[in-house]
Amino acid sequence: MRRIYVQQSMHTRTKARACRCAFGRRAFALGALALLASISTFVLLPFHSAAQTALTPLQREIEKQRARLASADVEGRRDAVMRLAAMRRPDASRAVAPALNDPAPIVRATAAHAVLSLPADDAAALLIPLLADRQEFVRRETAYALGETRSRKAVDALTTTLARDKEAGGRGAAAVALGQIGDEHAVPALADTLGRRVAGTGIFSRITRGQTAENEFVRLAAAVALGQIGSRAGVPALIATLTDERAGDDVRREAARALGLIGDPAAAPALRSVLTARDPFLSRIAFEVLRKLEPTSAMRPS
Repeated sequence: MRRIYVQQSMHTRTKARACRCAFGRRAFALGALALLASISTFVLLPFHSAAQTALTPLQREIEKQRARLASADVEGRRDAVMRLAAMRRPDASRAVAPALNDPAPIVRATAAHAVLSLPADDAAALLIPLLADRQEFVRRETAYALGETRSRKAVDALTTTLARDKEAGGRGAAAVALGQIGDEHAVPALADTLGRRVAGTGIFSRITRGQTAENEFVRLAAAVALGQIGSRAGVPALIATLTDERAGDDVRREAARALGLIGDPAAAPALRSVLTARDPFLSRIAFEVLRKLEPTSAMRPS
């Protein structure tokens, strides 16, 4: 009986010892996992913190303004676009790109100038779709921005705007932009624009004084652009405008200046014909241009 009790006691102690060992192994495993987790916390968190602190103050500011572009406040979004534009950095301009599709026209128009720190062709690719915007002033600001890119990739889209935009502001901006870009492929479209006048001066005309002035601005911008491009292909249209007494004085003056920039001697007879024009500023410009083209034949206007 005692032997049975001893055997049972030994069995109980063995079982208890086994349980203690199993518990110890489990506790050790849990402790090891806790230790690894602790090590991970101390090791990985500094890396995460370092990634955050690795951003420069400028990069943090870009991210801050990028987040503001999602604001419900229109003025807040516009302010964010302007702040990004002021940084004059490609990464800031890339952050602005989504604002070109902003629901508010004022934000889209502002963003058009804010992407100009990108490479010229990249900026042009982003801007060209906005030439079809519903709002005239967005199209106008986009055209001006495309001129600042100096990207030849914008020429085809701008010549289309010059020919088809329903608003004079958009057409004028396209002409200005084409002059800034300076691509000779734009000359036919600019010459055609310069050759147009506001029609309908009779009794049935509905053209107002304001509309006439807008059209003259487009023609003036086309004349300036032809001079900037400097192609002799634009000379016939410029001569026709210079000698057209029905054209506005400002347009005729710019046509004379453009002929001087191009420097084609074929323009000399037309320039001489306006030396005695009623507009003294025009005659002075013609004289100065002739003095460069034909120094011996220029005569001082009276």
